[in-house]
Amino acid sequence: MIDFEQYLQDKKQLVEDRMLGYLNGLNAPATLKDSMLYSISAGGKRLRPILALAVMESFQKDPEFVLDAACAIEFVHTYSLIHDDLPSMDNDDFRRGKLTSHKVFGEAQAILAGDALLTESFSMVTDNVFLNADQKVKLLSVLSRAAGAEGMVGGQVEDLEGENKELTLKELESIHEKKTGKMLECSVLTGGIAADATEGELLALQLYARHIGIAFQIQDDILDITGNQDELGKPVGSDEANLKTTYPKLLGLDGAQKEMKNHIRVSLEHLGKINRNTGILASIADYIIKRNH
Repeated sequence: MIDFEQYLQDKKQLVEDRMLGYLNGLNAPATLKDSMLYSISAGGKRLRPILALAVMESFQKDPEFVLDAACAIEFVHTYSLIHDDLPSMDNDDFRRGKLTSHKVFGEAQAILAGDALLTESFSMVTDNVFLNADQKVKLLSVLSRAAGAEGMVGGQVEDLEGENKELTLKELESIHEKKTGKMLECSVLTGGIAADATEGELLALQLYARHIGIAFQIQDDILDITGNQDELGKPVGSDEANLKTTYPKLLGLDGAQKEMKNHIRVSLEHLGKINRNTGILASIADYIIKRNH
């Protein structure tokens, strides 16, 4: 029986050690390295890279083979957080209990740190000695689409345009499927591609991730109402203050919780279509709805 909490800690440490080692090895201006390291070292659950590693283990493959590609996903995620926090975007002063990048290094340097993390992510995929050329091309395609105009960036645009508006449930889901879900899909597909999963297995993984992505965002919305500021690392009630449409606002708190559990149920149904040892992936789905930050 695997100790799930210990599993998360061990994989998180593996990911963080590799990311810091990579950044420290860059021949880049000191200020740029410092700002990149600052945001990468700010903490976080590292859920996205852990998902990629967990898929590899589900297919009985060495997770080290996909470690750099998994870290690349976290680089992209971190760049997006740096840019989201900027005054022109969400205008946040704190992230995970620490001052945001632009509050420490200034806006210009924060933008460049984000740009550099995004760009270095592609090198982390192409330089991976454990992957063949076909796998690298597929991983770059998955990552760029998940992060780009049809994925995370497009979701952020829809999110900005949705401020001060009354969105429908369908519109809200569209935002978060792109903004959060696509990068989670990218994570499991990264593990699946590196593990030589079949097309059917990749589709099941993608749908599993799509639904845990929506559930993840619903829980974020719930925690913005019910959470503890010290645990969240940022002020609670910011969504309401910014006049954002959220799942609790549309469905009520009880309705949002039911919707979240329904998405987890559907995600596990898709996971069940894979004849592999997917216990860790099921535990991650359960963790999403029980987390307090």
